[in-house]
Amino acid sequence: MDQTQRGILGQPGPVPTTQPKKKRTSVMSFFSKVSWSLRFQKRESLKNVFSILAERAQDPNAKKRHMAMRGLGTMACETPDKVRKYKKIVLDLLVHGLYDPVSAEVIHESLKTLTIILGKIQGKSLGSFFVDITLQTRTLLDDENDNLRYSAFVLFGQLAAFAGRKWKTFFTSQVKQTQDSLLIHLQDRNPQVAKACKTTFRACSPYLKERKETGFQTEEDQRNPKLCRQLSHYHPELLQFFYANKIL
Repeated sequence: MDQTQRGILGQPGPVPTTQPKKKRTSVMSFFSKVSWSLRFQKRESLKNVFSILAERAQDPNAKKRHMAMRGLGTMACETPDKVRKYKKIVLDLLVHGLYDPVSAEVIHESLKTLTIILGKIQGKSLGSFFVDITLQTRTLLDDENDNLRYSAFVLFGQLAAFAGRKWKTFFTSQVKQTQDSLLIHLQDRNPQVAKACKTTFRACSPYLKERKETGFQTEEDQRNPKLCRQLSHYHPELLQFFYANKIL
């Protein structure tokens, strides 16, 4: 198993041998302090940790930004109530991380942490963050980096569950623009990405329903011919799922 596959499967990759020992120790020390503070759950300690993470999330150093995104993920897992309290600030930091201009690691960590946090808050009261997250996540579905594609598909599928009435029209348009990517990555070179894509395809399927504009259309006319052809050839079981649920 190569390093890329380890990352996708959630297994830690090997520490690069070229990384200075001092830097590795610094990173480990930082996260030890974060975990220690979270375990004790002292209000003052958590507040201090949050301040450090917020500062480092905007640091010019990409490694520090990466550490901050990971730290926010740790907070979301260990103290979800505190994350809910600072939800808007946390989401703002993560959305900035999602749009990081130089570091794939920062973007990847932001995707993973957003998936955790959206699960904890059940997608409630996202406001305009829903739009920002959706737009950027959609662009990452075709990224060359396997890790980014995998995490983007996972997050996009989660967004489908949280669109609700408020964002239904917007998300429907995004899914329809994403249809080609969904079809392509069902055959992704990385089997884990292909599997995530298939799961997301199912989650997004209600948004692919064609509107019945006239009562004179036959059942065959109402179906999306391109989508039906592709699924019939590569994934007949998905096509059967869509037919059974009257999506196509």
